[in-house]
Amino acid sequence: MKTKRIIARICLPLLLTMLLVPAAQAQKLVVKNNLLYALTASPSIGAEYKVADKWTTQLYVGGNFWDMKKSTNKKWRHILVQPEARYWLCNTFDGHFFGVHLIYSHYNAGNIDFPLGLWSDASNRRYQGDLGAIGLSYGYSHMLSKRWSIEGSIGLGYGVTRFREYDCTTCGTFYGSRTKHMLMPTKLAVSLVYNLF
Repeated sequence: MKTKRIIARICLPLLLTMLLVPAAQAQKLVVKNNLLYALTASPSIGAEYKVADKWTTQLYVGGNFWDMKKSTNKKWRHILVQPEARYWLCNTFDGHFFGVHLIYSHYNAGNIDFPLGLWSDASNRRYQGDLGAIGLSYGYSHMLSKRWSIEGSIGLGYGVTRFREYDCTTCGTFYGSRTKHMLMPTKLAVSLVYNLF
């Protein structure tokens, strides 16, 4: 329940701000789904809104709420909230853009191999905690039709996480709480985008 209250306090004000801020010219709202994130069996949805000439704001929410393999206590449970401000070099929602974004994630992950050596002990440990990060991103959006486009983006940033560490077995040994600071990838997305108006 505590996590749901935290997410509600973050998501609702950001989403309301995005939807209520009037655009300078033609209003435009798109919704999107990160196809790469979906490959991790994690549903997600994003909304992006034009707030000024060449500027948009985006809010992305995703998560995974089930155990991957109960017999080995393999977990990748998490909730992810990522607001972002973007500057488009030409037209909004078409072409190159740069962005700055924040991340909040509450997670319970263990007995899995993370890429790039981010959590080298995760194959024999379980971590439960919270992550906050700030990052810069670059991306490109290509219009497929009047309503549809495809977008790719990458990001790098600085993150801080506070977590509790356990043995991987169910109800495993508690090893203690730690805080970790890291330079980390903050975004990798190939998104299918639908233009609402």
